[in-house]
Amino acid sequence: MAHDFTLSPINRRRLANFKANRRGHWSFWIFMALFVFSLCAELIANDKPILVRYDGHFYVPVAVDYPETTFGGIFETAAEYHDPEVQKLIKDKGWMVWPIIPYSYDSVVHDLGAPSPSPPTARNWLGTDDQARDVTARVIYGFRISILFGLTLTILSSVIGIAAGAVQGYYGGLTDLLFQRFIEIWSSMPQLFILIILASFFEPSFWLLLAIMLVFGWMGLIGVVRAEFLRARNLTFVLAARALGQSDRHVMFKHILPNAVVATLSFLPFILSGAISSLTALDFIGYGLPPGSASLGELLNQGKNNLQAPWLGISAFIVTALMLSLLVFIGEAVRDALDPRKTFRN
Repeated sequence: MAHDFTLSPINRRRLANFKANRRGHWSFWIFMALFVFSLCAELIANDKPILVRYDGHFYVPVAVDYPETTFGGIFETAAEYHDPEVQKLIKDKGWMVWPIIPYSYDSVVHDLGAPSPSPPTARNWLGTDDQARDVTARVIYGFRISILFGLTLTILSSVIGIAAGAVQGYYGGLTDLLFQRFIEIWSSMPQLFILIILASFFEPSFWLLLAIMLVFGWMGLIGVVRAEFLRARNLTFVLAARALGQSDRHVMFKHILPNAVVATLSFLPFILSGAISSLTALDFIGYGLPPGSASLGELLNQGKNNLQAPWLGISAFIVTALMLSLLVFIGEAVRDALDPRKTFRN
């Protein structure tokens, strides 16, 4: 049986409104291109070859760790492909295909010819940081981890916030009153100081930091969802559904939630940009991702501590500003696309 995937007239109008906002439309495609580009970071910036042909066999070092003995060496440890001896062994019986940037985010660049942080060169396009690591590679990996962290936090916090706002708005009364008082108390707590205290007690990691920030980040959409459910719970179609004996859960998620989701979609790009800004700020003050991680905030901190190396701060600032600006422009376009005054105008 064939399925019809054509858009409804309302959604076609919304899509047209989104495209009409040229700044937001182009920002969306630029952001998606950069995000997809960063997802392929291992194929773009890596200290291991993408492909090796040796003695008639193919190897993929970027995905598999091979011991040096695989290529005729004497050590059982993982091959160091920047070692001239290993390169000679491979070239004697084959060839290597390197990424565009032959360094990963944690690779130490040797033989710089200048003390680190070293300035940009043809070898290191954005220079190196104070630990002789390639800045271009760290920017690419830092962009990816910032987006993935922000997306994960946005999705999880939105699920919790929408569920909590739905319960508040649908049941109202004492449930709404108690929940509102709890949110007022919880939102008034000094989140940054609590994050710093918790981060100092536990060894930092991606998932632990995500869990800690999720504890405070789920309240962003509650107000919008609660207002939508309070407005809709006494409308005719909801009363009719109740009269037909449908469960509260069915009424909430089948009849009211779709209307609330439309109102919340325009907030998601702004929530995402806020999550990325929070991660960058925590990394900047040293309470974010584990030391050594690819981090834009850590690179900004290096720029602050090494004013004689302006390429550090400038690189991190431009990438962070570009990322957040694109998200804001996308959010504005989504907000205009979902605006009922534009969607239903004649």
